[in-house]
Amino acid sequence: MYLVFPDVATIADFVADALASQVRARPESVLGLATGGTMEPVYARFLERVRQTRLDVSRLRSFNLDEYIGLTPDHPQSYAAYMKQHLFDVLGFDPLRHHLPDGCAPDEDGYCRHYSSAIYQAGGIDLQLLGVGRNGHIGFNEPGTAFDSTTHVVSLDERTRIDNSRFFAEGELVPGRAITMGLRDIMSAREILLVATGAAKAPTLAAFHRSGVTPELPFSVLKQHPRVRIVLDAEAARLLPAQACQPMVQAVLPARSA
Repeated sequence: MYLVFPDVATIADFVADALASQVRARPESVLGLATGGTMEPVYARFLERVRQTRLDVSRLRSFNLDEYIGLTPDHPQSYAAYMKQHLFDVLGFDPLRHHLPDGCAPDEDGYCRHYSSAIYQAGGIDLQLLGVGRNGHIGFNEPGTAFDSTTHVVSLDERTRIDNSRFFAEGELVPGRAITMGLRDIMSAREILLVATGAAKAPTLAAFHRSGVTPELPFSVLKQHPRVRIVLDAEAARLLPAQACQPMVQAVLPARSA
């Protein structure tokens, strides 16, 4: 069930190759994109793949998982700014094809309905990238979120705000609310690839392995998806039984640019 790599670098290579393969197979793919420290090396490697192979990404479309409410797109800690820095601006993506939740939308409920509707009007997500929080959230779907939820506004768990405070300046408050794709939106993706790295995620993965499907551990809903891959480094997998883990190596890596 779990694909276990030696380290973050080999995970980044694997996921970047998965993204590149998706784009080559279907240039008009719709990607579900995630943010956070886990995804930074993934996007860096994907950029390398695009440059090395001259991969055409001009027809891609994407939907990001979430955004803090109250942060404008130019705020340095907004996820809009993150995506521009790590992917969109570097590749010159057409902003009309790449969708980010609007944390400043005046009609929050109406906007949430619009965002979920836009995903389905685009034909649904082909490949959804996910990270996972220490409390088991995916997107910002905190413990207790209904499995049939679509895009919605959430009050962030204190654990989430503490964990995310490392991205903010000292003394700067982490917003208390966010807009996020719902669990139904995420589960509607044709394929899901969840990445977790570091020893701090090991108890979360162990809880997932032991758990049934319960809203108290939101990412446990992935057990009901027909095409999900859970990609871990050795540290994140250290509390899992060995028989549940498939050791992985990247046998052949494309040559990297100097």
